[in-house]
Amino acid sequence: MQPIEVQPRLNERNGHAGRTYTRLSDAELVRKATGGDSRALDTLLERYAPKVNRLASQLVGDFEDARDAAQESLVKVCTRLRQFRGEAQFATWLHRLVVNTCRDRMAFQRVRRTEPLVEEERVADEDCDPSRLAALADLRRDVAEALARLSPKQRVVVVLRDSFGLSYPEIARVASIPVGTAKCYVHRARARLKAHLEDLAQA
Repeated sequence: MQPIEVQPRLNERNGHAGRTYTRLSDAELVRKATGGDSRALDTLLERYAPKVNRLASQLVGDFEDARDAAQESLVKVCTRLRQFRGEAQFATWLHRLVVNTCRDRMAFQRVRRTEPLVEEERVADEDCDPSRLAALADLRRDVAEALARLSPKQRVVVVLRDSFGLSYPEIARVASIPVGTAKCYVHRARARLKAHLEDLAQA
């Protein structure tokens, strides 16, 4: 099966896709992209790159590895798009691809406790309360640390459920587990996250 050729660099925003392409559905973009339309492929990548980056950053405990996993996932979209058969939504197929890529990368990581991920720098408005910004930064660090303490399977399902809003059937398809198992993992993960955050608050 021949991979789809990618002409633009994945780390550059391509402004030539045009409004017509941005208004197309995922299914229409996939059809055009698999037919060799590079603008359709660019639009798909631009549409999902932020979600891919966010998902990888929450699943992988190291900033550099998360960035590499996200980039690798986007490359796989280009090389494996023709394998997408439309049996599920494109987003579900993509989530599974990212999850599997992150799992592969984490399998080679040394077992270690990592520093919480640093989110994208945002320019603060002059009216923003510095103490509120500091509190939010602390909360993000605490949540990242709590996520890192979960098992990989629990981390995947709770992130897909609570950060991305996927339904349990969608999570089951992405993670290749029964729906009941997905519900169980989410319940246990939430309990562990709550306990860890409460411990941090008391400390």
